[in-house]
Amino acid sequence: MKKVNRMRITALSSFLVVFIMVGAAYAAVPLYKLFCQVTGFAGTTQKANSLPTDISDRVIRVQFDANVGKNLPWDFSPLQREVSIKIGEEGIAFYTAKNLTNKHIKGSAVFNVTPPKAGYYFNKIDCFCFQEQTLAPGEEIKMPVTFFINPEIIEEPGMDDIKIITLSYTFFEQNDDNQDLKRDSSIDLFNNMLLKSYALRKKEPNNG
Repeated sequence: MKKVNRMRITALSSFLVVFIMVGAAYAAVPLYKLFCQVTGFAGTTQKANSLPTDISDRVIRVQFDANVGKNLPWDFSPLQREVSIKIGEEGIAFYTAKNLTNKHIKGSAVFNVTPPKAGYYFNKIDCFCFQEQTLAPGEEIKMPVTFFINPEIIEEPGMDDIKIITLSYTFFEQNDDNQDLKRDSSIDLFNNMLLKSYALRKKEPNNG
């Protein structure tokens, strides 16, 4: 009887270990994404709902880069290579994408900025990267991105040397077999709740 119980305990323990490992793997991508969004790590940009009220005289050049994954038969490029904007001012840029095949293809864009330390201060208001893009056979579209550089960058030590920021996108094909993208989308709501909570905590006055 004791041997049977030990076998049951061993089996249950093994199941729990596998369950935890699978759960950790399932959450790894979105949790890493959350960490990057909150901290600007690896040049991850921020998302904003409105423009700041202050505009500085300091000008930063924003350059644009475009890439496609090796399995995505699209042409993808920026319509302009560079714009100059004041810190706090709204900027807009356009990219074009063209489907080179005779079938519908869905794509999803990932992005970052360099230098990476500028990611926390680079805010997008609207962007084609916020949703999937589906192109019909031979279709070509023009896609905007509106953005600004947070004026907080002026007060941050170590940011005075930033004269140029490069915004880079890479489009990948998205399909039902892409489990990472499906898994990432499945808990976006949870991630957004955590991000909002973090933002509210930052706004709370420090009474200590």
